[in-house]
Amino acid sequence: MLDLDSYLKRIGYSGPRNATLETLRALQGKHPLAIPFENLDTLTGRPVKLDVGSLERKLVHSRRGGYCFEQNLLFQHVLAGFGFDVTALAARVVWERPTETRARTHMVLLVALGGRRYICDVGFGGLTATAPIELTPDVEQPTPHETFRVVAVSNELAIEGCVRGEWKRLYRFDLQEQLQVDIELLNHYVMSHAESPMRSRLMAARAAADCRFGLGGGILSVHHLHGASEQRRIGSVDELKRVLDSIFGIEVPVGKDVDAALARVLEEDQRGLRSR
Repeated sequence: MLDLDSYLKRIGYSGPRNATLETLRALQGKHPLAIPFENLDTLTGRPVKLDVGSLERKLVHSRRGGYCFEQNLLFQHVLAGFGFDVTALAARVVWERPTETRARTHMVLLVALGGRRYICDVGFGGLTATAPIELTPDVEQPTPHETFRVVAVSNELAIEGCVRGEWKRLYRFDLQEQLQVDIELLNHYVMSHAESPMRSRLMAARAAADCRFGLGGGILSVHHLHGASEQRRIGSVDELKRVLDSIFGIEVPVGKDVDAALARVLEEDQRGLRSR
């Protein structure tokens, strides 16, 4: 069983523990501000374990984050502990590729509550929704950050977010339940396949009250909710570690494999810069 008290302390939640929409909104609003998205383990070739004990040790008791399977499986355990009716789903990420058919490599949650259904997703990196999205097509739904909507796409549904006035499609999904064994299989692909982006590029993201922080390779981005975005290039492995720690709240694991992976990230960024 998940140590629910420790999780709630981690995200700074001290409200009611009943399965209401207000509680659901509060939990999803706080989780992305406290537990960052990151892929340091897959980048270094370390295994990503999805049992509840491993999730708790990494995301709750350590200053670490994780990617979608870790984040949303943890959140599923939390919501079940509160008494929510919650189901895991698998999605096709189509960010910046809305017409391309891609494999299901993302996990989201479906919550049934009061005769309505909501998509909850605390693991979509730099555009993680900070409120549940009601599963009603073509209704614009404001959150503390962006506005989102659900749209019908062929025999699937899709989540779209409004970014700088333009609707961007995040992912497509259907309502077939995914069991733990299904998620484990998807995670194995993301964790180990040679072409998985989780193995080749450093990614980190965290939401704040008035902005979003993102790290792609060696580029740090700050996206202000009511202003312009800023970017700067990270110049060294030590600086990269400091940014991960101070801005994203990630305690970088110790090891030569980690240092080598971070150095490779910066070298690839420089190589790409020179080739332009």
